Amino acid sequence: MKNITIIGAGTMGNGIAHTFAQSGFKVSLVDISQEAIDRGLGTISKNLDRMIAKERITEADKKETLDNITSYTSIPDGVQKADLIVEAATENLELKLKIFKQLDEAAPADCILATNTSSISITQIAAITSRPDQVIGMHFMNPVPIMKLVEIIRGYSTSDEVTKTIMDLSVQLGKTPTEVNDYPGFVANRILMPMINEAIETLYNGVAGVEEIDTVMKLGMAHPMGPLQLADFIGLDVCLSILNVMYDGFKKDKYAPCPLLVNMVMAGKKGVKSGEGFYDYSVSRKAEKVSKSFID
Repeated sequence: MKNITIIGAGTMGNGIAHTFAQSGFKVSLVDISQEAIDRGLGTISKNLDRMIAKERITEADKKETLDNITSYTSIPDGVQKADLIVEAATENLELKLKIFKQLDEAAPADCILATNTSSISITQIAAITSRPDQVIGMHFMNPVPIMKLVEIIRGYSTSDEVTKTIMDLSVQLGKTPTEVNDYPGFVANRILMPMINEAIETLYNGVAGVEEIDTVMKLGMAHPMGPLQLADFIGLDVCLSILNVMYDGFKKDKYAPCPLLVNMVMAGKKGVKSGEGFYDYSVSRKAEKVSKSFID
């Protein structure tokens, strides 16, 4: 397996592309616009510069990594030689089904189709294709170049051979793959998202403030990042989408998104990506708590 295609040049997509390219794979990075690709490549370049500054890699390593990446704005062009495709588009079922239908039609017959989804059914995605045995979940953690875990999710029809191939490939990337079965939220988000949602409920109910809640979890539970700060980092819109998927799948109230989360997303307060969530990430008020008036 030498040629890897990544669909989506956003936060997860460019991180996955970076990781494969740095490990010596030839990477095709596909997005709908050259502007999105340029942003993604710019992020990869900056992250490589940080690694150089920390003396983890050399300038030559950076050049080799970037040389391993070719960009495309067309799925058929970007998947022609692919041995593996990793889809890293927005966490939206309709969009993913549309993309996988295109991938199935355009990709080589023996190509494995993987999705970086953090909650959507692999079985449902695979069913839109003519190769359900070759469809698998490959859920990387953010930031991809640093985080070691990859959740490997088997759909109902995913073959043993494909699963082993992706498990072994993850080890080649320096990751620790963990095989899980196809249920809403898998393992990581099935446990993480209810905790984040409960932290938001705690804020919503006026039990404590943003910094106080995060401090309790950091100092009392040894979490490296508080749940509200982590939600900002993930993206509040992404958190909401994952909770909705789990609520639809399980029909249990514990997965129902807190009204505060719903309102913040509707208001455009999505966390780091929008400049404000539970904390303010603007230049003038970086990491300040969101105003009480908004919570009210």
